[in-house]
Amino acid sequence: MNTNVIKFQNNNIETSKGTGSISTLKFDIDITVEPNSSDNPMAPTHRVFARSPRGKLVECGGVWKKENKETGAEYFTLTIRDFNFNANLGKAANQDDDTVQAVIPWGPKEAA
Repeated sequence: MNTNVIKFQNNNIETSKGTGSISTLKFDIDITVEPNSSDNPMAPTHRVFARSPRGKLVECGGVWKKENKETGAEYFTLTIRDFNFNANLGKAANQDDDTVQAVIPWGPKEAA
């Protein structure tokens, strides 16, 4: 599998499990994405897990469903806590498969 993508089990991303990998100049990890059910509207839709250096499965982040304030379109964001990594998920380039989502990094906005 290519890096910086998540492959979900089906195209209902909100309820689907997924696997993927994220590579940057600071880290290179394989991830597992598990649906998270919660009554809290601020809770992530998914919990993200990766392996520790000793091979233990560790929760390291989450996926959240968001809504574009201007268009109302829904999208998903990903956070990996230990690396202060944030990204949007979107259709991967040259892919017709909606279950393959690109991990599109973004940094924190600069203070004005």
